Amino acid sequence: MTDARPSRLLFDPNLRVVFAITLMAMLGVASVTPAFPEVSAALGITPQAVGLLVSAFTVPGVLLTPFLGVLADRFGRRITLVPSLLVFGLAGAACGLAREFELLVALRFVQGMGAAALGAINVTLIGDLYEGPRRATAYGYNAGVLSIGTAVYPAVGGALTMVAWYVPFFLPILAVPVALLVLTVLDSPEPRAAATLGTYLRNALQLVRRRRMIVMFTTSVLIFVLIYGAYLTYLPFVLEESFGATPLGTGGVFAAASLATAVASFLMGRLAQRFGEMRLIVVGFALYAIAFALVPFAPHVWALLGLVMAIGFANGMTIPSVLTVVADAAPDEYRAIVMSVNGTMLRLGQTVGPLCAGLAFAVSGFRGAFWASAALALVMVGLLAAARD
Repeated sequence: MTDARPSRLLFDPNLRVVFAITLMAMLGVASVTPAFPEVSAALGITPQAVGLLVSAFTVPGVLLTPFLGVLADRFGRRITLVPSLLVFGLAGAACGLAREFELLVALRFVQGMGAAALGAINVTLIGDLYEGPRRATAYGYNAGVLSIGTAVYPAVGGALTMVAWYVPFFLPILAVPVALLVLTVLDSPEPRAAATLGTYLRNALQLVRRRRMIVMFTTSVLIFVLIYGAYLTYLPFVLEESFGATPLGTGGVFAAASLATAVASFLMGRLAQRFGEMRLIVVGFALYAIAFALVPFAPHVWALLGLVMAIGFANGMTIPSVLTVVADAAPDEYRAIVMSVNGTMLRLGQTVGPLCAGLAFAVSGFRGAFWASAALALVMVGLLAAARD
């Protein structure tokens, strides 16, 4: 276990390697979506068909993440992580060479297989490396890095698209040197495997079925239902129709939200020490409820910007807090599977969020989508308050 103090964590080479893995984990979508209109024009496909480039990439994660978590617990983090990074990087670079849509979709699926483990094992490593206040601080820092990447990658992808539509697809080749960093720099403890696979699976099943784990998994789903539902799906329409925002202006609003997330995330260690992770999660959902309820009433764009930044701040409190609670409850030899199940819940939330918001929109328009999100957040406040120890 590293002896890095909370104030010195940013200087720990191990955490910097984790940051690099985190930046790779989100690179596969955020950097290429700005190229989608150009992909559609260059390859002669419809805008609806372009969405397959996202689905083909994300589906392997839903299917493979728990399995890869088992491998990471049984055989080690590096043995699982290094091949995943290499597949992600090399298949991603191959996408940049594809000039037929069917081949591009197939390569995106292979790339998604490589990406499946990244978003779960990176947070597993933080749980392995740190404990107590340092763990919460490290999760906060990692969420801050994730937020910065969320703000920067679309701009980088858009700039590269101006060169050619396929250039952003080459970016994942950066995962190859990250794999070398994992091999040469990362110094993290490897778990001691359970005696038999059967014993491991039985104990893991009992662990993920605990009440506290189920509450946290449900929380993860709801967070990403809110983020990928009304927030990411319909807020751009509100900005355009109500305030005449340009795409650049809309991007600026989301960048401000990412900045708020980063600020809250970097404060995570101090906030967790003072208030505790469970209380931060409850406060975060209360912020969600208030902000989503008020979005339809925003009188001007600056008021809306404040509400969006409140949502970003809530993201920065809730996401690392959930990861800390889940990691604290998982023994070292079962941490990867538990974090992988939580990662699957995140992807589930990403998948059903737009569908839920779409149903609310069909009933009562933009207001319905945001009010339904506020209602979900308010219900979660009550459930979390009741579930607190």
